[in-house]
Amino acid sequence: MKLSKTGSSASHFRDGWHLMGVVNVTPDSFSDGGQFINADKAIAHGLQLMHEGASILDIGGESSRPGAQAVDVEEEIARVIPVIEGLAQEGAPNISIDTRNAKTMEAALKAGANIVNDISALTHDADAVHVAADAQVPVILMHMLGSPESMQKNPRYFNVVDEITQCLQERISYCDAHRIDIGMLILDPGIGFGKTLEHNQLILRNIKNFHDLGAPILLGTSRKSFIAALADDEPADERIPGSLASAIWGLSQGVQIFRVHDVKETRQAFKIYEAISSSVGKS
Repeated sequence: MKLSKTGSSASHFRDGWHLMGVVNVTPDSFSDGGQFINADKAIAHGLQLMHEGASILDIGGESSRPGAQAVDVEEEIARVIPVIEGLAQEGAPNISIDTRNAKTMEAALKAGANIVNDISALTHDADAVHVAADAQVPVILMHMLGSPESMQKNPRYFNVVDEITQCLQERISYCDAHRIDIGMLILDPGIGFGKTLEHNQLILRNIKNFHDLGAPILLGTSRKSFIAALADDEPADERIPGSLASAIWGLSQGVQIFRVHDVKETRQAFKIYEAISSSVGKS
């Protein structure tokens, strides 16, 4: 599936499942910090993920791990633009820019990106909604409590699922008022972004509820710390089995898009799950 640079719609992602491969062009991301800070290595990594089955490549130049400090926008742009240009030239069909900054969004869209992925749900930068609306590309709205610098400092909710639902509904209305209708939106409940272990479990247990908002759902659990907390405190690169388990659960609940580091493994797990589930009840 290939989206055009403009005039595309998030409705393309409503059916089936889609893998979004992570390309971190940062020195400090929690899972692979520094491995792909070199543009050529990042491009090669993105092409490898595409070969393994990623239909979207998510390019980010600012780490959003808990406690991460903000990056200067010009530095963020310098990190991501060569990678986006290189991947676009190599024919990557869907390139997402993972940023909360309007200037970075604008530069990335000009360079060949055709999806905006904003962890702040277009709240961080007042100009971001206008950039996205003018481009008419799919926009991923993620729920986050606070900012990466502070989000894991004692996050509290009365009812985490209800409050995330209400927040995302408010952002949908905000987008609609600024020329971005529901057909252009993808929703991410933000696992690990201002949530405790219990909050993450409740979100996953009730992930199906978010379909009621009327947009495709994106789930990002890959290699996150809640997996280690539920298992044996493994480092990020040893959390692939837990990542697969949580992704398969999401698949069983109708989630459409999965942001993952391990595309090949996730694709294989999904294909086996589908083969087994489609044969249930057959003799």
